[in-house]
Amino acid sequence: MDDFFNVQYGSIKIKLKDIVDARGISNRQLAFAAQMQRSQLKAYLDNNVTRFDADVLARLCTVLDCQISDILEFIPPEKNK
Repeated sequence: MDDFFNVQYGSIKIKLKDIVDARGISNRQLAFAAQMQRSQLKAYLDNNVTRFDADVLARLCTVLDCQISDILEFIPPEKNK
């Protein structure tokens, strides 16, 4: 029963900065094209988002011509051995 209450869920890593850097797109250009505030984009670039906006993610995927899995990665919790 103790294991039930001590569950670790893992985390989500935002890989947007890697894509932006690889493509040489400026933050300003991406914010404009994806219709985002630069402060909002900065939160995504800094991997500092706790609640993901599906519309924002869809716009980023469209503008960057990529899949959601290119932007978000699930990091599983470490298992106790």
